[in-house]
Amino acid sequence: MTTTGALTGLLYYNHNVVVIMLGEFEYLLLSVTARLGDEAYGAAIRAALEQTTGRRCSVGALYTTLDRLEAKGLVHTWMGEATPQRGGRAKRMVRVTAKGARQAAQFYRTVVRASRGVSWETTRSMVR
Repeated sequence: MTTTGALTGLLYYNHNVVVIMLGEFEYLLLSVTARLGDEAYGAAIRAALEQTTGRRCSVGALYTTLDRLEAKGLVHTWMGEATPQRGGRAKRMVRVTAKGARQAAQFYRTVVRASRGVSWETTRSMVR
């Protein structure tokens, strides 16, 4: 991808078109949130991310990323009802916006295109 304009943060200005680039963790968070649907809230998202990736996810990383995605208009969050199971604490509910779904789909298509013809099987010739 060539850019003819200035690079500012995560925005590329190319031929007067602004493209928001997602990071891997942002994409994973959007995907898990979409899959959880009406059950998407902080702790459930964190558990699903850890199960899906096999990697630990800190509470700080989760909520920092949720805040960033919300600032970009890719998710909407709100406080749900307090529940006795959570000691009277409310859940921070999360919903992927239409813009978030479009960005995640674009990220997915880009990764699929970039991966065509590539085999990621580890062979002796690939390990150096």
